[in-house]
Parts: sequence; C-alpha cells; structure tokens
Amino acid sequence: MEDLTNINKRAHKVTMNNRRSCSLTGVNDVLSFDENEIILETEQGMLMIRGMELHVNRLTLDKGEVDVDGRIDSFTYSEQAGTNGKGESLLARLFK
Repeated sequence: MEDLTNINKRAHKVTMNNRRSCSLTGVNDVLSFDENEIILETEQGMLMIRGMELHVNRLTLDKGEVDVDGRIDSFTYSEQAGTNGKGESLLARLFK
C-alpha cells in the first residue's frame, strides 16, 4: 500500500555558489526575513539562514522555490513544524 503522507511532498534541495547565493526547492513558506536572517518552512523542517545583506531574489511558493543572495554564514535546520508544537509559538519551537 502506498504511503499517503508523502504524496504532496516536494524534493528539498539546496544549491549554494561561493557563499554568495543559493537556490532552494521544497520550500513550503517563508516565515520571516531581514538582512541577517531568513526563516523558511521546508519539506525537511524549519530552516534558518544567517548571514549579512541577505535578499530574497525569487520566491515561487507554487513551485516551492526560493533564491537568496548575500553573504551566507550558516544554515540551521530544526524539527519539522507541527510535530511537537502543542500550541507553542513558532519562535519557541525554533529555539528549543
């Protein structure tokens, strides 16, 4: 029998060029962004991108694609949203 939980999932892929730009697929939502931090909800969990002078150049949520430019310092994944939320805020779940 086919696993119905994976039918709507898209492949999550991160491609980075010289720490100055990256392309991501499998993005469900952009939760927040500023010059120093971008928080995305992806198929593989919450993703925090930190750096300087970060810009979201292309955002196509229908296809789940995002392009980011700037100086990229780190990518940090946390658990999938909703797996242990129990009514907690997004920030509380991210910084556990």
